[in-house]
Amino acid sequence: MNPAPSPHTARKPEISGRQIWAAPNREGRDTLFLLACITATLMPHAGHLPLWASVLTGVILLWRAVLAWQGRPLPGRWLLVLVMCLSVTLTWVTHHGLLGREAGLTLLTMLMALKTMELRARRDAFVVFFLGFFLVLTQFLYSQSLLIALWTLLCVWALLSAVVLAQMPVGQPTLKRAAGLAARTTLLGLPVMVLLFLLFPRIAPLWGVPADAVGRTGLSSNLDLGALSEVANDDSIAMRLRFQGPPPAAKTRYFRGQVLTQFDGRTWRPTADTPFTPPVQKPWRTAADALRLHGTALNYELTLEPLRINVLPLLEMSPEAAGSELRLESLSLRRAPELQWIAPRPITERLRLNAQAYPDFQLGPLDATLSLESATELPPGLNPRTLEWAAALRQQPRFAGLDEWHLAPALIQAVLQHIAQGGFIYTLSPGAYGRDSAHLIDEFWFDRKLGFCEHFAAAFVVIMRAQGLPARVVTGFQGMDAQMQDGYWIVRNSHAHAWAEVWIKGRGWQRVDPTAAVAPDRILQGLALQAPMGALGSALGQLNPDLWQGLHALQQGWEAVNNRWQQQVLNYSRQSQFDLLRAVGVSAPDWLALGQVSAALIGLLTLAGGTWTLWHQRPHDAWSRQRAQIIKALRRCGVAAQAHQGPRQWAALLQQAHGAAAGPAQHLLLELERSRYGAHALVQHWRARLRWRRAFWQSLAPLRHTDHKN
Repeated sequence: MNPAPSPHTARKPEISGRQIWAAPNREGRDTLFLLACITATLMPHAGHLPLWASVLTGVILLWRAVLAWQGRPLPGRWLLVLVMCLSVTLTWVTHHGLLGREAGLTLLTMLMALKTMELRARRDAFVVFFLGFFLVLTQFLYSQSLLIALWTLLCVWALLSAVVLAQMPVGQPTLKRAAGLAARTTLLGLPVMVLLFLLFPRIAPLWGVPADAVGRTGLSSNLDLGALSEVANDDSIAMRLRFQGPPPAAKTRYFRGQVLTQFDGRTWRPTADTPFTPPVQKPWRTAADALRLHGTALNYELTLEPLRINVLPLLEMSPEAAGSELRLESLSLRRAPELQWIAPRPITERLRLNAQAYPDFQLGPLDATLSLESATELPPGLNPRTLEWAAALRQQPRFAGLDEWHLAPALIQAVLQHIAQGGFIYTLSPGAYGRDSAHLIDEFWFDRKLGFCEHFAAAFVVIMRAQGLPARVVTGFQGMDAQMQDGYWIVRNSHAHAWAEVWIKGRGWQRVDPTAAVAPDRILQGLALQAPMGALGSALGQLNPDLWQGLHALQQGWEAVNNRWQQQVLNYSRQSQFDLLRAVGVSAPDWLALGQVSAALIGLLTLAGGTWTLWHQRPHDAWSRQRAQIIKALRRCGVAAQAHQGPRQWAALLQQAHGAAAGPAQHLLLELERSRYGAHALVQHWRARLRWRRAFWQSLAPLRHTDHKN
């Protein structure tokens, strides 16, 4: 990067309109290329920066590009100081301080943009280079996806090309030449990069910092009617599973997430007590559900994508009891009383674990206890029509005379039959409920009858509670993709689901899914929710269905590649390092063995690099090596031969030093000159060069003897 003209130098003549759009000179070209590299580096950060920072950065970079194109002088320092003070003030106001990840990234971005306004010397350019490399690194604080990794690789390549251009001040080196040299340099450092990746210690929570879940749709810790249907627009992968044996039956593919007991008429929330909050002084708030397992355990491996909730959705039912702990990397989870896994914070890192599930299980007490009381509470004064309907159902003659062992199953079956035959429609677009009324369940049950899984689950639980039966809502995932992908079963965010649990005397908590009554294919086949394709998707589907299917196949292919990236790169853990050491023959891998192997490999790479450097410094063409050997031999005979001289000059020097005795050697040197520079000069074969060298060495032997005697 050549120094930019100083604003204090003499003024340039006025630039005409034709000159404004003329191609920039070497300095302007390099500056524009560097600005393009900076823009590419900052693009992934646009979603993490305040709007004012993104706009101000774009304006500054555009201004600098115009100055570089037109060859105009840079602005004065006082203007830059003013903009910097403004940036610091806005950062303080936006982030309530200057410390932290977001505030630091904002300041670093503004510093990068302003530094481009004072590229007056090569050292200024190198400051920009180093800031650019650091900003590339900060991208991994937010995401470690394959797309970000590929984009980062391109940014590093571009910045290295800019560094190469800065080291080529003479002539007009092309961008292609600089990019090629940067690529070769990067390839030379590739072995070290691979070594560091394989053997550098994995230290939590360094590898779990990214918060990929920010801004994503998906499950929530609470449930508002209509909110869960938003996940139909998110077809991204929520988790991948690999079973040791056949997968479970479709009707048992329920992944238990949050258990919601409290209802205020609009929102369902979990009980006030969690494993990480002080318990409320009520007996039913802290009682844990008993768990009884039957049959054979189902073993599987689960890779969970970042979520926005603090619940780990595992296949029902994992065998650990309430209060158990689960340690995953830097995250510690505990089993809540309702037997869901709770983390102290949202799960914002990718997790992989081996788990067990028992599809055949019994949950909760078999006899009525105080712990069930919270599951019968309803907000007073709300949904009166639904409560009246539930009471009327309970008074029907068909339920008279049933004991408590058979009454609950009969009532459950009656409500499910009403859902199946009552004109209800399962839809992803039920519209907003409760705009003019707080009686959301009444509006759904009697008026609109349009709903998604949470509408049916919530209404079902309210009706069960109105009849005196403990019931609660459970959210999580249900189902998987019909086909495996790259050896894994895929669960998407669009598999998000809500169902109900009803307590029945002698049986405990029983899973009841009202959605199965109105949309059985959704449950029995585990189908993912299908969001509307939109205008473009509908048009493509009608014009060319094969094209739409091809796009879907491309999406699945990309997901398979992304899965390889996650499994083999992002999930490369400390245990993977120890397994690698064990595979190469280390019997007891530990941190000491890891350090010893790393040191040995680094030593070998250093030795190889030094050997390559020494070899690279040697002459690589045959004539250069032959010339060096001739000069060395002549100097042993007392002839001060130099590298810039030719064979004829060496022959003359040899004649001056040894007279007639140098005739044979002189003749060979003149023959060498004719073979290299004569009218019919040809490149000598290696055998001819070897014969010439032997003859020349023999002709010099008497001269060395004479010189020795003298």
